Amino acid sequence: MVLPFSLLLLLLLLFFPVQEEVHKERREMMVKHTIEKRGISDRGVLNAMRTVRRHMFVPPELADRAYEDNPLPIGSGQTISQPYIVAYMTQVLRPTPRMKVLEIGTGFGYQAAVLAEIVREVYTIEIIPELGQSAAERLKKLGYDNVHVKVSDGYQGWPEQAPFDAIIVTAAAETIPPPLIEQLKEGGRMVIPVGSPSKTQILTLVEKKKGKTVTKSLLPVVFVPFTGGDQN
Repeated sequence: MVLPFSLLLLLLLLFFPVQEEVHKERREMMVKHTIEKRGISDRGVLNAMRTVRRHMFVPPELADRAYEDNPLPIGSGQTISQPYIVAYMTQVLRPTPRMKVLEIGTGFGYQAAVLAEIVREVYTIEIIPELGQSAAERLKKLGYDNVHVKVSDGYQGWPEQAPFDAIIVTAAAETIPPPLIEQLKEGGRMVIPVGSPSKTQILTLVEKKKGKTVTKSLLPVVFVPFTGGDQN
């Protein structure tokens, strides 16, 4: 039986609000059980994780898995990080509403959206053209006008917009790229996975103090490889 167009449209209009409510409930459970219980306490970060619709930042066929605490494939050999790691890395930056943040590794734009809920401006770089272009369109469609996307080599950072209050790198680098250190503001914080892409890496906090860098190892992680610069 073929449904009349008017009835089909009505069913669709009824279906989508129900689905959004389901996703909202899943987000709340995600924050409560896999993020807050594991020590994330920054209210801005928790509110951002509750607000950003992660199911909009994964392939449509994986939307039902969007609020699991797992990384998910997004194509081109890349992944979207698990929610806890996104929240943890964001909290490490100590984000505030006046900050300007650089992200290396846009992917589908989820981390950028989380940051955009908290900080003033987000500048994000993606080396894979199809990912960068789709992320820019997605973020614009979802109303994140304070996110600026560039398709480029993230190793070089974004010197025209430097210095940055904070920098977040969502790919594993064997060494910390010097251009990113240069573009970090005095007193700024960078979080980056450091180590071989073929092994477990160490999530590392980099702080710039009196022109020098101080590093601190945080926890073991597994990220896709940093590409660009001399990381290939």
